[in-house]
Amino acid sequence: MKLPETRVPDPHEAPGIRWGVLGPGGIARSFADAVAVGTASSVVAVGSRSLDRAQAFAADFDVPRAHGSYEDLLADPEVDAVYVASPHSEHRDHALLAVAAGKAVLVEKAFARNAAEAAEVFTAARAAGVLVSEAMWSRHLPQYDVVAQVVGSGLIGELVTVFADHGQPLFPDGPERLARPELAGGALLDLGVYPISFADHVMGPATEVVASGTLTDLGVDAQSNVLLRNDAGAQAVLSCTMLAATPCTAAVVGTRGRLELSGAFYGAADVRLVDGEHRVVDERAGAFPDDVRGFSYEIAEFARALTAGEPETAVMTHATTLRVMETMDEVRRRLGMTYPGE
Repeated sequence: MKLPETRVPDPHEAPGIRWGVLGPGGIARSFADAVAVGTASSVVAVGSRSLDRAQAFAADFDVPRAHGSYEDLLADPEVDAVYVASPHSEHRDHALLAVAAGKAVLVEKAFARNAAEAAEVFTAARAAGVLVSEAMWSRHLPQYDVVAQVVGSGLIGELVTVFADHGQPLFPDGPERLARPELAGGALLDLGVYPISFADHVMGPATEVVASGTLTDLGVDAQSNVLLRNDAGAQAVLSCTMLAATPCTAAVVGTRGRLELSGAFYGAADVRLVDGEHRVVDERAGAFPDDVRGFSYEIAEFARALTAGEPETAVMTHATTLRVMETMDEVRRRLGMTYPGE
């Protein structure tokens, strides 16, 4: 038993494109750093409703142009593609603005508040002939490709169970947006999307969803527990919480062995191949090279798809995003959690 080599190419090998950043918040800072360090692309413009915020971001990352509105950013002729980094509640509207402007758009996960909003964006993008993709960076990582190869080859036997958890101490003293239902806050869309997307990556479509959880006084989930099953009878046991730091590990269990991903499973995780007698028979370090960031892989994949004239990326197809959104919709339905304006 041996782990396969990853098929994910070096992000630096992808063609360079010119990015505009819509919403200069914390996640956008990680994105800009990954563009500059790990790819041949560049961030050439940033847009915010506050010109001061845009200018501050531009100064920090040597971005040539700062715009005081999203409309001005989308009208910038030097921008090839836009990265949407606004709150979840705004993703649909901002993605549609980008599509209407004819800009390719990479939308931070979770892609929208619900599957209906995601489908609306994808329909508009196909009609306009514009590339749109979800920025689920984890699914582009080398170790995720290794996991897919192991499961697909039958190396660990028939798939039985997937385990994954994601917990961070983000409430009540974390970002305000996570506490506010009108901004599509809560643990699920911010943290739970990682284990749910990982399970989808390993198992494919979920045909049964069971969920329980705890809501805050304002009606967003503080933590959620999710059980998924697929047509073949495999199951996923998943959890997320914004109340505390959890191990953030994952395991993929088959009838002949298992894969273990160390915390954080969704990032630079080590992968261990364990046989049916609990012996580690192979392992692969997950640390990124010094000149690559975790986000660099999704940025490179998007640049390849845009240069090739594709309507979606091979890693995060529209169908993939819709499956994950539909699963989260069902989790929220079972928790009794809705967002204002849905």
